[in-house]
Amino acid sequence: MSVLVLGEHDVRRLLDLDACIEAMADVLRQLARGELHQPLRPMTRAPDGASLMGLMPAQRGGDEPAWSLKEIVVVPANPTRGLDPHQGAVLLHDGRTGELRALLNASPITEIRTAAVSAVATRALARRGASVVAILGGGVQARSHLAAMRAVLPDAEIRSWTRADGGSPETALRNADVVCTCTSAREPILRRDWLAAGAHVNAVGSSVATVRELDTETMIAATIFVDRRESAVNEAGDLLLAGLGAEAIAAELGEVLAGDHPGRTRDDELTVFKSLGLGVEDLAAAELVVARAREQGLGTEVDF
Repeated sequence: MSVLVLGEHDVRRLLDLDACIEAMADVLRQLARGELHQPLRPMTRAPDGASLMGLMPAQRGGDEPAWSLKEIVVVPANPTRGLDPHQGAVLLHDGRTGELRALLNASPITEIRTAAVSAVATRALARRGASVVAILGGGVQARSHLAAMRAVLPDAEIRSWTRADGGSPETALRNADVVCTCTSAREPILRRDWLAAGAHVNAVGSSVATVRELDTETMIAATIFVDRRESAVNEAGDLLLAGLGAEAIAAELGEVLAGDHPGRTRDDELTVFKSLGLGVEDLAAAELVVARAREQGLGTEVDF
């Protein structure tokens, strides 16, 4: 048996943003239709709290069965070292035999597919004519979200804010139609009274139950969409620390894409997409990369 190994450079070369956006839209529709198995991810934190490991499995049945697993170590201090906070690999297995078929660097997959999902959410939930985007954060996800917002709102004014700028992000948020929060904040970095009427927020930075970027007032006022209900009620600090649960979730993004929920219903409606990241997104992105790698003869085949 041979395994295709794809490093960071090859993954970035093969996973272009436009194709990834469409792949994320497709896989979220499939998830909403019950065609994919998406269990909760187990996470283990180091005793000193400096890092954590998450395991993100996913499975597809049917005529083209597959298993995938992303193992990821999150090190919040990595940006000070010039490194992505997310380090790890995505493993693709044959769904019939269980054989390992490919091993991919997870950092670019996480970076690109996360921003691509925000692009899908923006396309589905932002009000028509959105023309001002504010991106909060200065790391890997802030940079990838800049490209993602350009992909779906090519003529928009894009503003950015980082902690290094000092003060609050209030000025950057003024009259913003779309907001992407891509920070490592542990306490709310965004307040409800800074948001314009009808804004859409992609809340990306928090992926555990104990930290949040959005204040309680924002979450209470918003129509809330999530990538997966089960994940949100177990992992979304933005939701849980506001004292909210499953009853506050309007729909999964895939349900909007599949036409099972109307999404935004008013121009002045505040919408929030709480992004946590899903193993099925890694599965779809990795399969796209592997298919292209085999077409182009990229990567390294190794005996295993």
